Amino acid sequence: MILNVVGARPNFVKMAPVVKEMIRRGMPQVLVHTGQHYDREMSDLFFRDLEFPAPDMNLGVGSGTHAAQTAKILESFEPVCIKVKPRLVLVAGDVNSTIACALAAAKLHIPVAHLEAGLRSFDRGMPEEINRILTDHLAELLFTTEPSGKKHLNAEGIGDSKIHFVGNTMIDSLREFLARSLAREPWKAKGLEEKKYGLVTLHRPENLEDASKLSGIHAALEETGKILPLIFPMHPRTKARFAELNMRWTHVKICEPLGYLDFLGMMARARLVLTDSGGIQEETTALGVPCLTLRGNTERPVTIEEGTNRVIGTDPARIAEEVRSALNGGQRKEARVPSLWDGKAAARVADVIQAWKAAS
Repeated sequence: MILNVVGARPNFVKMAPVVKEMIRRGMPQVLVHTGQHYDREMSDLFFRDLEFPAPDMNLGVGSGTHAAQTAKILESFEPVCIKVKPRLVLVAGDVNSTIACALAAAKLHIPVAHLEAGLRSFDRGMPEEINRILTDHLAELLFTTEPSGKKHLNAEGIGDSKIHFVGNTMIDSLREFLARSLAREPWKAKGLEEKKYGLVTLHRPENLEDASKLSGIHAALEETGKILPLIFPMHPRTKARFAELNMRWTHVKICEPLGYLDFLGMMARARLVLTDSGGIQEETTALGVPCLTLRGNTERPVTIEEGTNRVIGTDPARIAEEVRSALNGGQRKEARVPSLWDGKAAARVADVIQAWKAAS
């Protein structure tokens, strides 16, 4: 029995192809949703859009500080492991659910597999970086999405026998649902034209908590909105922070969070994307859409080396310069889709797990 874990929206996109592939092959599995993302926009819509099987269990942990949320998940997931007695626990990404469930399993001597292993920003100020590092060092099977993953894991003393380059399951979801998302034409519902708008996301604490930095980002987006219509599906935490600081929007169209299909369609037909998200850097690379990452670093270097991503920081003048460059077709080189981002990563994950089970 394999115990598959999801908790937050990025997990759903990465894990849906793997769970469906396991079901197709008849591999016994149990799907647990920790409830880290729990409202309709952050959870239910994504399960529906991704045609994700309903979770067998929902732990309903809800929100909280990093420590409180991680502790709730750890405490709630341990009894599940004891009851199910899985051969393997599969976790994905770098959210609190990832490290909490990996730790609970490891303490019960249950092998852990980590989907999206080896990514490093080398910024310990990011909670996700701590989660990534600790999960990788607990895992028995490490599934990497790009060549940097193996390099980082080897440098930390993890041997090749545990590392499996399988590609990117997030791109499996993208390839499966792209045509359907475009058929919905979600940009029309927002009064926008194809390739004539920009898409914005912003949710990372390092951007939201620093009022001066956030003010600069706000000003840069407002200026950009004067030359290119911007649509900003706003995360609830982001919305609350802008309201707290009394920052108003005049030249940026704000909307509620979107489901997976509508967001994918909006992203695929955007002129450019401005974001501080990790996964969106990958999705824009797969789509060939210019991406400006509002951070000082990235844990996904292949999106810069081969893809459409530029890490530009949060200085308003730099943002304005990079927006102008992107709108004028500025590109350092010809972008391409990275190796094994071919829609077959989930099948490779399942192959490795089946071989591991047969050998163990």
